Amino acid sequence: MAGGLTHGAGLSAGDLARAHDALLRQGDLQFDLSAYQPPPGPPDWLKPLLNLLGSLAPIFPYIFWGGLIIGGLAILFFVLRELIGLRLPRFRRRAKPKAPEAEWRPTEARARTLLEEADRLAAEGRYDEATHLILFRSIEDIDGRWPNLVRPALTSRDIAAHRGLPDLARQTFGEIARVVEGSFFGGAALGAADFAFCRGAYEAFALPGART
Repeated sequence: MAGGLTHGAGLSAGDLARAHDALLRQGDLQFDLSAYQPPPGPPDWLKPLLNLLGSLAPIFPYIFWGGLIIGGLAILFFVLRELIGLRLPRFRRRAKPKAPEAEWRPTEARARTLLEEADRLAAEGRYDEATHLILFRSIEDIDGRWPNLVRPALTSRDIAAHRGLPDLARQTFGEIARVVEGSFFGGAALGAADFAFCRGAYEAFALPGART
């Protein structure tokens, strides 16, 4: 350090001036710094909103906790309602059933096609399959007419007793369902008489006044 001071002390005023001029001529150094310009403030249309939020700042914690409490109570309400509905089904909200239609039948072409297919099975002695065909095709017709009526958990007897079906359709379908379910749960095969009964009931319903 002592040597550096001695060397610097030996510089003349001219040497210092020339060194200073050379330093000023270097383009990679900036000596003139512009004054600091603060960023522009918010636009005029936003200032009233910012002022309002600023005035509400003291109550923000209350708004936050109040929102949490309301949200928690809403979740608790829906959970309790579902639990009560499971424990006490009579308290479950039920949709008001629509008034059943006065009359409904499958189209004549569809009814005749079904009877022809069932007759072919019965002619081969396959009375179980023929009778089941009438039942299952009737369920398809009901599901096509009332998409929300037939559900997987419902039995054919449940469907037959549904209040959404017209009276004649409910009566006819109920008669066919009783024959099929009685055979299914009783373990006995359906015979010609069973098929004839179900076929006659379906024909009287789907094709009134006509005999195939």
